[in-house]
Amino acid sequence: MGVDPGLVATGFGVLEAEPGGVTVVDAGVISTTTGQPLEARLNALHRAVHRIIELQAPGLLVVEDLYTEYRFPRTAILMGHARGVIYLAARQLGVTVVALAPSEVKRAMTGNGAAGKAQVQRAVQTVLGLREAPRPSHVADALGLAVTGMSRITGRLPGRSAVVPVGATGGARSAGSFSSSAGAQKWPPHSPIGEQSVLGGQAKERPPHFPIGGQPGANPRSGARA
Repeated sequence: MGVDPGLVATGFGVLEAEPGGVTVVDAGVISTTTGQPLEARLNALHRAVHRIIELQAPGLLVVEDLYTEYRFPRTAILMGHARGVIYLAARQLGVTVVALAPSEVKRAMTGNGAAGKAQVQRAVQTVLGLREAPRPSHVADALGLAVTGMSRITGRLPGRSAVVPVGATGGARSAGSFSSSAGAQKWPPHSPIGEQSVLGGQAKERPPHFPIGGQPGANPRSGARA
């Protein structure tokens, strides 16, 4: 599971590696409400990330590391707060965390450590064989983090031919959104076959996300997730 941390918007993307290839299981953006007290926004972000980890059960959490330099020091401080509650959620659920520098992810995805956002979005689309470029850029960054983290384990980036459309192997992708001040807004275009998964030749609706604080659903793990 890749996470692009931010107090205003945090991107996330979950990949699953199976013998047949790599599946994009889930992706979206967690947003907090500006104007709320800092502690309320951090609490909302923590609850949302905790809930996603709980539902998706990734084996590894890959978080974007802090830059070497920030034009505005306050940005770095707020980023540090966001990263802290993300690390806390992972620790509480026993998930290992790896931090990767933005330049390392850009270099792995595009061959250029200084690539722009649009270039990263196109690279993620190509590597994962997506029908559309992931958007907003927070989602692309999160998926890029997940791909790069997974490549550390497998030793190679997934190729277009190795990507399995969601549902092609019987997997179900969550749809819907979280009902909280840190609601995770889904990014539907990441599924090459739309909002239904084909199981046994028949289209079935995917189960909705449970609201934060609701009852967890069954989430069998058929492969390794990052």
